Amino acid sequence: MAKEKRITFFCKECGHESAKWLGQCPGCREWNTFVEMELSNSGKTTGTRKSTSGIKGIQEEPVKLSDIRADNEDRISTEMSEFDRVLGGGIVKGSMVLVGGDPGIGKSTLLLQMCRHLAKSKNVLYISGEESLKQIKLRADRIGDFTEKFSLYCETNLDNIEEIINKTLPDIVIIDSIQTMYKEEVAAAPGSVGQVRESTFALLQLAKGKGIAVFIVGHVTKEGMVAGPRMLEHMVDTVLYFEGERHASYRVLRGVKNRFGSTNEIGVFEMQECGLVEVTNPSEYMLAGMPQDASGSVVTCAIEGTRPMLLEIQALVCRTNFGMPRRTAAGIDYNRVNLLMAVLEKRLGFQLSECDAYVNVTGGMKMNEPAMDLGIVMAIISSYKDMALPEKAIVFGEIGLTGEVRGIPKVQQRIAEAERLGYKLCIVPRVNISTLSDKTKIKVIGVTNVKEAVDVLLKNNY
Repeated sequence: MAKEKRITFFCKECGHESAKWLGQCPGCREWNTFVEMELSNSGKTTGTRKSTSGIKGIQEEPVKLSDIRADNEDRISTEMSEFDRVLGGGIVKGSMVLVGGDPGIGKSTLLLQMCRHLAKSKNVLYISGEESLKQIKLRADRIGDFTEKFSLYCETNLDNIEEIINKTLPDIVIIDSIQTMYKEEVAAAPGSVGQVRESTFALLQLAKGKGIAVFIVGHVTKEGMVAGPRMLEHMVDTVLYFEGERHASYRVLRGVKNRFGSTNEIGVFEMQECGLVEVTNPSEYMLAGMPQDASGSVVTCAIEGTRPMLLEIQALVCRTNFGMPRRTAAGIDYNRVNLLMAVLEKRLGFQLSECDAYVNVTGGMKMNEPAMDLGIVMAIISSYKDMALPEKAIVFGEIGLTGEVRGIPKVQQRIAEAERLGYKLCIVPRVNISTLSDKTKIKVIGVTNVKEAVDVLLKNNY
């Protein structure tokens, strides 16, 4: 006798279950996120696993914490220092990594280059559900030569994929992409909430049970988030986003979740004809082509993880032709720019409410560190007064609502990076002066508020 079926609804963002369709999810408060799922008479989703008591191959008996070894010996280097930096030192055996990014940004190219290096000593299996073998071969020929340890497999049926993985037992598996995979027992189309959830759990069992590192590629929505249920990001160990402007040559690999390392690190790459090339000196790369003696241009320093990066902030302030001034911000928080402009108008008397303002971080980088506040403010003032800042000067510091310049962390590393690139003058918060080394060759001036910074830089009082 066939099992009776019934319908339930799942939120594709948080996984909340409901007996009927709801406009707003009670769990995550998002609108229009419920999708229909078919359940069996036992109340389980069609195609769910028979047992979830544990992952095959995992020790089921309690283990003393002192008996567990957790060192870096199990990490596998990708031979790409920028990639290893974001992963926290390399690939952890048995880990599951989700890589998301816009279409055409270079996710498949990045993973294919990683496979080329790993295949020198490890068995690598690349499973594609979107491209044919010939398409992957053409891209691989542009990247370089691959060893015999690298294998390709084009399939979307996850049952067949599990069989191949259990048969070949590779060290690294690439799934491109998770939205194309499906399990026959799940009564839903590939890419649906049920298929993505069940496919991810099946791959998670293989990764943890067999000690195989699995990389899965995920499509992103128009908001820039990984498509599918939000629980997808909770299930994996690491979530990486590959970002960048499609028409720009640079790409940034950013970690937003990492159970084995920091989420503050970024990796910078440049897209060339032969593939992605690592940018080991992002500061010099981002400042290339910077104009000289131009108003509205300021160099500041941001910290990404352990790496100081020098960035150019440009501002253009001009009289508005409309009743409401136009404000735009690229690479930084729009609301933060409005807040800093309000501080300038209130504390220094600049009539910015009558001006259009355009602020941009050159190179397409996206930064939200508070230490960039002083750089943003000085770029706006420089453009407003049409006065260029001194050559080879750099500024950084956080600004409060009363116009004070507050202290920031890792000032010594920022100054060392500026000194390495030949900068002669550095404006920092005065509270940080006592923490600096006496060996610093660059001239450092401490300021307590925005007015002092303006007097130093625009009136050359140094």
